[in-house]
Amino acid sequence: MDNTEEKELAAIDISDVANNANEAVAGGREESGYIEEAGSEADTEAVAESAGPRRSYGASYGEGRGEGRRGRDRGRDRDRDREPAEKEFVEKLVKLNRTAKVVKGGRRFSFSALTVIGDRKGNVGFGFGKANDVSEAIRKSIDKAKRNMVKLPVKNGTIPHEVTGLFKASQVLLKPACSGTGIIAGGPVRAIMEAGGVTDVLSKSIGASSQYNVVKATFDCINKLMDAKAVAKNRGKSLNELWG
Repeated sequence: MDNTEEKELAAIDISDVANNANEAVAGGREESGYIEEAGSEADTEAVAESAGPRRSYGASYGEGRGEGRRGRDRGRDRDRDREPAEKEFVEKLVKLNRTAKVVKGGRRFSFSALTVIGDRKGNVGFGFGKANDVSEAIRKSIDKAKRNMVKLPVKNGTIPHEVTGLFKASQVLLKPACSGTGIIAGGPVRAIMEAGGVTDVLSKSIGASSQYNVVKATFDCINKLMDAKAVAKNRGKSLNELWG
Protein backbone atom coordinates (compact mmCIF):
# COMPACT_ATOMS: atom_id res chain seq x y z
CA MET A 1 0.00 0.00 0.00
CA ASP A 2 1.55 3.28 -1.06
CA ASN A 3 1.54 6.55 0.82
CA THR A 4 -1.44 7.94 -1.15
CA GLU A 5 -3.72 5.06 -0.17
CA GLU A 6 -2.65 5.36 3.51
CA LYS A 7 -3.53 9.07 3.54
CA GLU A 8 -6.96 8.38 2.00
CA LEU A 9 -7.76 5.68 4.58
CA ALA A 10 -6.64 7.94 7.43
CA ALA A 11 -8.86 10.72 6.09
CA ILE A 12 -11.83 8.34 5.90
CA ASP A 13 -11.25 7.07 9.45
CA ILE A 14 -10.93 10.60 10.84
CA SER A 15 -14.16 11.72 9.17
CA ASP A 16 -16.03 8.70 10.56
CA VAL A 17 -14.78 9.39 14.08
CA ALA A 18 -15.77 13.05 13.80
CA ASN A 19 -19.25 12.14 12.58
CA ASN A 20 -19.74 9.66 15.42
CA ALA A 21 -18.64 12.26 17.94
CA ASN A 22 -21.09 14.82 16.53
CA GLU A 23 -23.92 12.29 16.74
CA ALA A 24 -23.01 11.53 20.36
CA VAL A 25 -23.16 15.22 21.28
CA ALA A 26 -26.48 15.70 19.43
CA GLY A 27 -28.00 12.70 21.22
CA GLY A 28 -27.02 14.10 24.61
CA ARG A 29 -24.87 11.11 25.56
CA GLU A 30 -22.42 12.76 27.92
CA GLU A 31 -20.91 11.33 31.06
CA SER A 32 -19.23 13.60 33.64
CA GLY A 33 -18.57 16.28 31.04
CA TYR A 34 -16.86 13.95 28.54
CA ILE A 35 -18.23 12.57 25.23
CA GLU A 36 -18.71 8.81 25.05
CA GLU A 37 -16.29 6.73 23.03
CA ALA A 38 -16.94 7.15 19.29
CA GLY A 39 -14.13 4.96 18.01
CA SER A 40 -11.04 3.08 18.95
CA GLU A 41 -8.01 4.48 20.70
CA ALA A 42 -6.15 4.60 17.40
CA ASP A 43 -8.93 6.69 15.89
CA THR A 44 -8.84 9.05 18.85
CA GLU A 45 -5.09 9.48 18.47
CA ALA A 46 -5.54 10.19 14.80
CA VAL A 47 -8.07 12.91 15.54
CA ALA A 48 -5.71 14.44 18.11
CA GLU A 49 -2.82 14.44 15.61
CA SER A 50 -4.96 16.02 12.89
CA ALA A 51 -6.20 18.73 15.28
CA GLY A 52 -2.64 19.69 16.13
CA PRO A 53 -1.08 20.35 19.53
CA ARG A 54 -3.39 21.68 22.23
CA ARG A 55 -2.65 24.95 23.91
CA SER A 56 -1.49 24.40 27.47
CA TYR A 57 -2.11 27.00 30.13
CA GLY A 58 0.85 26.26 32.28
CA ALA A 59 1.70 27.27 35.80
CA SER A 60 2.05 30.89 34.73
CA TYR A 61 -1.69 31.10 33.89
CA GLY A 62 -3.50 28.88 36.37
CA GLU A 63 -1.21 29.42 39.32
CA GLY A 64 -1.04 33.13 38.64
CA ARG A 65 -4.78 33.41 38.90
CA GLY A 66 -4.80 31.42 42.12
CA GLU A 67 -2.07 33.58 43.58
CA GLY A 68 -4.04 36.67 42.59
CA ARG A 69 -7.11 35.46 44.45
CA ARG A 70 -5.11 34.56 47.51
CA GLY A 71 -3.39 37.93 47.35
CA ARG A 72 -6.72 39.73 47.25
CA ASP A 73 -7.97 37.66 50.19
CA ARG A 74 -4.91 38.61 52.18
CA GLY A 75 -5.59 42.25 51.33
CA ARG A 76 -9.15 41.94 52.60
CA ASP A 77 -7.88 40.35 55.83
CA ARG A 78 -5.56 43.29 56.36
CA ASP A 79 -8.45 45.70 55.77
CA ARG A 80 -10.52 43.86 58.37
CA ASP A 81 -7.66 44.16 60.85
CA ARG A 82 -7.51 47.90 60.23
CA GLU A 83 -11.23 48.42 61.01
CA PRO A 84 -11.54 50.76 64.00
CA ALA A 85 -12.82 49.27 67.21
CA GLU A 86 -16.12 50.40 68.65
CA LYS A 87 -15.89 53.71 70.48
CA GLU A 88 -15.89 53.68 74.27
CA PHE A 89 -18.27 56.66 74.54
CA VAL A 90 -21.28 57.85 72.57
CA GLU A 91 -20.65 61.46 71.49
CA LYS A 92 -23.57 63.80 70.73
CA LEU A 93 -23.15 67.36 69.55
CA VAL A 94 -25.91 69.43 71.19
CA LYS A 95 -25.04 72.87 69.83
CA LEU A 96 -22.44 74.42 67.53
CA ASN A 97 -22.25 78.21 67.46
CA ARG A 98 -20.20 80.59 65.30
CA THR A 99 -19.20 84.10 66.31
CA ALA A 100 -17.42 86.77 64.27
CA LYS A 101 -15.05 89.49 65.43
CA VAL A 102 -14.63 92.45 63.09
CA VAL A 103 -11.02 93.63 62.84
CA LYS A 104 -9.11 95.92 60.51
CA GLY A 105 -8.36 93.12 58.04
CA GLY A 106 -11.92 91.74 58.00
CA ARG A 107 -13.79 89.23 60.14
CA ARG A 108 -12.29 86.58 62.38
CA PHE A 109 -14.56 83.63 63.10
CA SER A 110 -14.51 81.45 66.19
CA PHE A 111 -16.63 78.44 67.11
CA SER A 112 -18.10 77.05 70.31
CA ALA A 113 -19.38 73.49 70.78
CA LEU A 114 -21.58 71.94 73.46
CA THR A 115 -21.17 68.14 73.57
CA VAL A 116 -22.68 65.32 75.63
CA ILE A 117 -20.98 61.93 75.94
CA GLY A 118 -21.88 58.67 77.67
CA ASP A 119 -21.19 54.94 77.72
CA ARG A 120 -24.87 53.84 77.71
CA LYS A 121 -24.20 52.21 81.07
CA GLY A 122 -25.10 55.06 83.42
CA ASN A 123 -22.10 57.35 82.96
CA VAL A 124 -22.65 60.73 81.28
CA GLY A 125 -20.88 64.05 81.00
CA PHE A 126 -21.02 67.33 79.11
CA GLY A 127 -18.41 69.81 77.96
CA PHE A 128 -18.19 73.26 76.36
CA GLY A 129 -15.23 74.19 74.16
CA LYS A 130 -14.16 77.18 72.05
CA ALA A 131 -11.63 77.39 69.21
CA ASN A 132 -10.97 79.02 65.84
CA ASP A 133 -11.69 75.69 64.13
CA VAL A 134 -14.81 73.51 64.34
CA SER A 135 -13.01 70.22 64.89
CA GLU A 136 -10.78 71.73 67.57
CA ALA A 137 -13.79 73.18 69.41
CA ILE A 138 -15.52 69.80 69.39
CA ARG A 139 -12.35 68.05 70.57
CA LYS A 140 -12.01 70.47 73.49
CA SER A 141 -15.64 69.96 74.50
CA ILE A 142 -15.28 66.17 74.42
CA ASP A 143 -12.12 66.33 76.54
CA LYS A 144 -13.91 68.45 79.13
CA ALA A 145 -16.91 66.12 79.08
CA LYS A 146 -14.67 63.12 79.83
CA ARG A 147 -13.29 64.95 82.87
CA ASN A 148 -16.79 65.79 84.16
CA MET A 149 -18.47 62.38 84.05
CA VAL A 150 -21.24 61.69 86.59
CA LYS A 151 -23.23 58.58 87.50
CA LEU A 152 -26.82 58.34 86.23
CA PRO A 153 -28.82 55.76 88.23
CA VAL A 154 -30.66 53.49 85.77
CA LYS A 155 -32.92 50.58 86.70
CA ASN A 156 -34.84 48.56 84.09
CA GLY A 157 -34.16 51.25 81.51
CA THR A 158 -35.63 54.15 83.51
CA ILE A 159 -34.80 56.46 86.43
CA PRO A 160 -35.63 55.51 90.03
CA HIS A 161 -37.99 58.41 90.90
CA GLU A 162 -39.37 61.77 89.80
CA VAL A 163 -37.00 64.72 90.07
CA THR A 164 -36.80 68.40 89.12
CA GLY A 165 -33.65 70.29 88.21
CA LEU A 166 -33.01 74.03 88.05
CA PHE A 167 -30.37 76.23 86.46
CA LYS A 168 -30.98 80.00 86.26
CA ALA A 169 -34.24 80.46 84.29
CA SER A 170 -34.45 76.86 83.02
CA GLN A 171 -36.26 74.02 84.77
CA VAL A 172 -36.38 70.33 83.78
CA LEU A 173 -38.77 67.70 85.12
CA LEU A 174 -37.95 63.98 84.77
CA LYS A 175 -40.36 61.12 85.53
CA PRO A 176 -39.84 57.35 85.40
CA ALA A 177 -41.83 55.44 82.76
CA CYS A 178 -42.82 51.84 82.15
CA SER A 179 -41.06 49.67 79.60
CA GLY A 180 -41.94 50.50 76.01
CA THR A 181 -42.66 54.19 76.60
CA GLY A 182 -39.43 55.42 75.03
CA ILE A 183 -37.64 58.70 75.64
CA ILE A 184 -40.32 61.40 75.69
CA ALA A 185 -37.94 64.34 75.52
CA GLY A 186 -36.46 66.69 73.01
CA GLY A 187 -33.16 68.35 72.24
CA PRO A 188 -30.53 68.27 74.98
CA VAL A 189 -32.55 66.11 77.41
CA ARG A 190 -32.95 63.35 74.83
CA ALA A 191 -29.23 63.42 74.01
CA ILE A 192 -28.32 63.05 77.70
CA MET A 193 -30.79 60.23 78.34
CA GLU A 194 -29.64 58.27 75.26
CA ALA A 195 -25.97 58.68 76.16
CA GLY A 196 -26.67 57.51 79.72
CA GLY A 197 -28.49 54.35 78.66
CA VAL A 198 -32.03 55.37 79.65
CA THR A 199 -34.66 53.88 77.32
CA ASP A 200 -37.93 54.93 79.02
CA VAL A 201 -38.47 58.33 80.62
CA LEU A 202 -40.91 61.26 80.63
CA SER A 203 -39.60 64.83 80.68
CA LYS A 204 -40.77 68.42 80.55
CA SER A 205 -38.66 71.55 79.96
CA ILE A 206 -40.02 74.64 81.69
CA GLY A 207 -38.79 78.23 81.45
CA ALA A 208 -35.86 79.37 79.33
CA SER A 209 -35.05 77.16 76.34
CA SER A 210 -31.33 77.96 76.14
CA GLN A 211 -29.65 74.66 75.33
CA TYR A 212 -26.73 75.27 77.66
CA ASN A 213 -29.12 76.08 80.53
CA VAL A 214 -31.28 73.03 79.79
CA VAL A 215 -28.20 70.76 79.85
CA LYS A 216 -27.14 72.21 83.21
CA ALA A 217 -30.67 71.77 84.60
CA THR A 218 -30.77 68.15 83.40
CA PHE A 219 -27.47 67.41 85.13
CA ASP A 220 -28.90 69.04 88.25
CA CYS A 221 -31.65 66.40 88.04
CA ILE A 222 -29.04 63.66 87.72
CA ASN A 223 -27.18 64.93 90.79
CA LYS A 224 -30.42 64.83 92.81
CA LEU A 225 -31.33 61.28 91.76
CA MET A 226 -31.02 58.62 94.44
CA ASP A 227 -29.92 55.05 93.85
CA ALA A 228 -32.65 52.42 93.41
CA LYS A 229 -31.61 50.68 96.62
CA ALA A 230 -31.92 53.93 98.58
CA VAL A 231 -35.39 54.57 97.18
CA ALA A 232 -36.55 51.05 98.10
CA LYS A 233 -35.14 51.44 101.61
CA ASN A 234 -36.91 54.79 102.13
CA ARG A 235 -40.21 53.24 101.09
CA GLY A 236 -39.72 50.23 103.33
CA LYS A 237 -39.68 47.74 100.45
CA SER A 238 -37.18 45.40 98.92
CA LEU A 239 -35.66 46.10 95.51
CA ASN A 240 -37.61 43.23 93.93
CA GLU A 241 -40.92 44.45 95.39
CA LEU A 242 -40.34 47.96 94.07
CA TRP A 243 -39.09 47.11 90.60
CA GLY A 244 -40.47 43.61 90.04
